[in-house]
Amino acid sequence: MTSNNVVEDILEVDPALLLPEDDDDYHSIGYATTTESLTESIFEYIFENGRRYHSYFGVDKNLMPTDEKEQDRLDLHHEIMIQLLNGKYHLAPVGDNPQRILDIGTGTGIWAIDIAYQYPSAEVTGTDLSPIQPKWVPPNCKFEVDDAEQPWTFRPDTFDLIHSRNLNQAIASWPSVMSSMYTCCKPGGYVELAELECRAYSDDNTLAPDDKFGHFMNLLCEAMTKLGRPHASAEALVQRLEEAGFVDVQAISVKQPFGPWPKDAHRKRIGALTMMMCESGCEAYGMAPFTRVLGMEKEEAAKVCKEAAEAVRNRGTHVYSYYHVAYGRKPEDSEA
Repeated sequence: MTSNNVVEDILEVDPALLLPEDDDDYHSIGYATTTESLTESIFEYIFENGRRYHSYFGVDKNLMPTDEKEQDRLDLHHEIMIQLLNGKYHLAPVGDNPQRILDIGTGTGIWAIDIAYQYPSAEVTGTDLSPIQPKWVPPNCKFEVDDAEQPWTFRPDTFDLIHSRNLNQAIASWPSVMSSMYTCCKPGGYVELAELECRAYSDDNTLAPDDKFGHFMNLLCEAMTKLGRPHASAEALVQRLEEAGFVDVQAISVKQPFGPWPKDAHRKRIGALTMMMCESGCEAYGMAPFTRVLGMEKEEAAKVCKEAAEAVRNRGTHVYSYYHVAYGRKPEDSEA
């Protein structure tokens, strides 16, 4: 049984933010923002376009930077995604006492650390291509350097919850990853996939055809599709889970606003944080795909990213993207 609950409510614009037409950005109303032992080869990086990128498993394995600037952005986006789920760290109904939890593509490890505090009796493991996680972590939390597309070394039927978030741009073979997830998930356990869709939407038709942020998102979709990693959708996440053998699949899609234009106070806060994140986020998401995949010159790619971040500040454009979350249960042996 599959359920796909898309939040279809219209994001209402705060009328207090409706300023004269010649005053077209948030600067004018005070929203100005700034915002264990491993081999040495694990710590090898490449420097490109002024940013540090992962290289140990291959330079195109993940096109996102790994430097301190990106780590700060990842932690900010973590807060945004938790707020999008109304303070929930996962939607899968794992109960109050899960014993083993795995976070694939853990990044800075912030989700795994928070989950370790939330479930102190659970053993939480986070894996990532780069060892950028902190050393001081809860005693029930640990991190490992690993490539999720390679054969997993975890024992079968191990985890009550396997979680992955925003990995779509880094995974070339989802069937392989989903097969490993299914094998290592306990019967009765859950796998949860969460992805941000790289398309821009507007409920009030304020997203113009020539909007710079919309153009940026379209180019990003083009690059990732060309790389064999097309944008995520709720339907795609559901399909991944069901084809891997999971049952009782559920999905939900929520709107992530860009800018503090929503009337609702909770969504306004999310929008303000998202606008802040875009200051470095557009560059982080766009530079490598635009230069490596689409063949843009560095200056052209940087211009597209800068203009996209500036466009998000336009108070006359009320744009959002979808954040999709889907989870499924591994059947019990008796069900199988």
